Formats: sequence, structure tokens, C-alpha cells
Amino acid sequence: MATLAGKTLFITGASRGIGLAIARRAAADGANVAIAAKSAVPNPKLPGTIHAAAAEVDALGGKGLALRCDIREEDQVHAAVAATVDAFGGIDILVNNASAIWLRGALDTPMKRFDLMTQVNSRGTFLCAQACLPHLAKSSNPHILTLAPPPSLDPKWWAPHTAYTLAKMGMSFVTIGLAAEFGPQGIAVNALWPRTIIGTDALNMIPGIDPARCRTPEIVADAAHAILVREARGFHGRFLLDEDVLRESGVTDFERYAVDPSQTPLPDLFL
Repeated sequence: MATLAGKTLFITGASRGIGLAIARRAAADGANVAIAAKSAVPNPKLPGTIHAAAAEVDALGGKGLALRCDIREEDQVHAAVAATVDAFGGIDILVNNASAIWLRGALDTPMKRFDLMTQVNSRGTFLCAQACLPHLAKSSNPHILTLAPPPSLDPKWWAPHTAYTLAKMGMSFVTIGLAAEFGPQGIAVNALWPRTIIGTDALNMIPGIDPARCRTPEIVADAAHAILVREARGFHGRFLLDEDVLRESGVTDFERYAVDPSQTPLPDLFL
């Protein structure tokens, strides 16, 4: 079975949620995982810190590195990447997981919120890739995996929350560009998106969602693992859905990922 043992992952926003689940899955293989996120101290409203996440990686058999990093800040990103290379000797995988969300219409979107989403989502994805690419180019099987949806110009996804859709699709378009530029060089640049809504803290931003009709972050983590162990060369520019990836890997039982197996999972945004 393919494994991430000995590989080094740089995961943004990995102190909780999907990012942490991907870190745990990699740690179970014995990977090195750089936890790059802003949460350095406990927050009663938002559980999880970089230090707790790194400790979990260690406990699961990997090697964790806690890095306080705001991906809006260029100096912090380059410092975090340098610290990762110093600790582990290189970087094999970048997972662009960090994202900001605000599901409101144009008149209810403060420009401060618009700027935050743009800076974290599209700009942050581009910046982290730019900083990691020189090191990824030296890896034997380099991957960039971004948590972004298939590109869509369907107005139904734009009208309710133009600012968020613009920022999120920005991550998708960055994926297209980087895949075209670096895929021919042997670097796998792809995107992954959940087919159903995932039960994370982001649910607080989505009104009217029944948590029982969600799946756990582990389904995305298992799909990410299946992608990241693949041969990088010739594998780029793909917009993958977690369920499809796992079906291709032989998974047929998805109830284990359900928060409540008796409920039908809700489809995620942009699908």
C-alpha cells in the first residue's frame, strides 16, 4: 500500500477541521507535518492550536512542527517554509487548506471581510505555492493540493455571496494556472472538494445547516491521502471530489464518515 512515510507536508490552516484531519492521516503513515496556522493560544470559541495539532501528529507516529503563520503575511510564510526545510530537509507536499468564508450578499459584505477572503484564499494560496515551489521541485514526488471547488460561472453560486465565491474560485483559478505551468515539470497541482458538507467550525457561517446531515473531515483526509500517494508526474490540473477519489480507491461504504448515518448528507456549495 502506498504511504506518506518520511514525506514532509506543509499544511495551512491545520490547527483544526479538515487541515488537522489531513495532518492526522499523514502522521499515521509516519510523515513530517508542518502545522502552519494562526492559532497559537487556546480560544474558547474556536478550539485547536498549532501546538495541540503538532502534539497529535507526534502521538500518531509522525513528526509535527508548530508554526504560527498568517498566510496573508509574506514574511511569515517564507519564514515558516524556511523553518520546515530546516527541520525536515525539504518539502514534498503543500496542502492549501486555509480559507476564510462569509456567505452574505454584496450589501452585507464589509470591505474588511472582502479583503480578508481575497488575501487568505486566492492570494494566500498563490503565496504559499510560490514559497514552496523551489523546494517541491527538489522532491521525488511533489504535490500541491488545494481545497477548492471545480470552477463555475453558474450565477446561482455568485448571486448569494459574490465576494466569497470570487475568493474561493480564485483558489480554483490559481490551481489551473499553476498546474499548467508546473505540471509539465512533474509537479502534481490539483484541487480537492467535498461532495457533501463537512462538519467543521465553518458550519457556524452557514445558516440553517443540520450538523447531523454532514460528514466528518476524515472523508476529505482519506481522499487527500489517496491523491498525495499517487505518482505526481502526469497528474495535474484535476478538480477532484472526495467521494469519487475514494470510490476509485475501492471504498464503497461511506456511512462511517457520516455524523449521523440515518441522515442523507447535504451536498456542498458549488456542486
